[in-house]
Amino acid sequence: MSDDPSKQVREIVDGIYRTESRRVFATLIRLLGDLDTAEEALHEAFRAALEQWPRDGLPDNPRAWLVSAGRFRAIDGIRRRARFDPLDDHAEQVESIADESVALDAENIEDDRLRLIFTCCHPALTSDAQVALTLREVCGLTTEQIAAAFLIGAPTLAQRIVRAKTKIREAKIPYQVPSPEDLPERLDSVLRVIYLVFNEGYAASSGEYLTRHDLSSEAIRLARLLVELLPEAEAIGLLALMLLHESRRQARTSATGDLVLLDEQDRALWNRAQIAEGIALVERALPMRRARPYCIQAAIAAVHAEAPTAAATDWAEIVGLYDLLLLAERSPVIELNRAVAVSMRDGAQAGLALVESLLARGELAEYRLAHAARADLCRRLGRREEARDAYHRALELTRLEPERRFIERRLSELQC
Repeated sequence: MSDDPSKQVREIVDGIYRTESRRVFATLIRLLGDLDTAEEALHEAFRAALEQWPRDGLPDNPRAWLVSAGRFRAIDGIRRRARFDPLDDHAEQVESIADESVALDAENIEDDRLRLIFTCCHPALTSDAQVALTLREVCGLTTEQIAAAFLIGAPTLAQRIVRAKTKIREAKIPYQVPSPEDLPERLDSVLRVIYLVFNEGYAASSGEYLTRHDLSSEAIRLARLLVELLPEAEAIGLLALMLLHESRRQARTSATGDLVLLDEQDRALWNRAQIAEGIALVERALPMRRARPYCIQAAIAAVHAEAPTAAATDWAEIVGLYDLLLLAERSPVIELNRAVAVSMRDGAQAGLALVESLLARGELAEYRLAHAARADLCRRLGRREEARDAYHRALELTRLEPERRFIERRLSELQC
């Protein structure tokens, strides 16, 4: 740390901003009743800290000081505007701002973070808006960071966030944790948003790179927060699932950024600490209540993680878990994954019959991984022409450069 006292304070404030700003922001939303007002108050509070803490010293409770400063700055702003806009009922606005004296204990502040997550993931908002708002308001990413991660323009992303905030304000979406009877459905929405963020980071839908570590890390951080605040089985299961997937990140691509399939990965590169934590979470979640999708998917990932080699994978157990998963959540993508597992247990012909049946139904006609799976099974069976056709179809559908290069390599091999 610098010997300059003012610089030392700035470094302290920067550190507090990184660790506490989202907590302060969440409480200010409850006190002030509006996302934009709370964000402005947050920045005013940190500006005040930079002005006053070098002179007065660091407060005993910086978080409470910042909440109080933000609240008073917001009230001052409303009163200043009242001088120029007498037609608005600014007195009522000030009166509606909650008293911070009942709002600053640790339990209330942690509850505020939970309220913010559920507000950002409210089902009245579109899926895209939920993801953008969660990353912006809960995780604290900038508009530019989120836009870059999802390969869209910053103005487009900014408009999406503005529309979401307007919807919250106009629809009077409550800033609260759902009631016990509404919690399961609302929690599913939150978990879906977190998993969407993770999947975009773990297996990007388009672009030059297969993975985006910043997004998957944010999703895991958000899931940890949710488990800490609301330790429900499915939240624990989702955290376990993401950790087990993330443990393979380093082995999933080569030094040149090319895709490496699971059975070809160097398992020495897998993150054993993440695997151990993920497995412990699976063991914690499964007995809690009737198994649900994220818990079962995490159990499948755990079977893969525990296998010392690809050949030692217990495919019979994996197929059984997919059978259980289909009882909990019927999905053609889950059926496709089960078909691949069946091909490993019972042979390529058995798996191919299931994949072709799925494609014949039409639900996966535009899903690149279904055509890639069919291509691989045909390749394993020596049906080269059908494999080439299926790889070409998968190539038409993919928007991810590492996948394109992998498929092109497979096609080149089939020409030999």
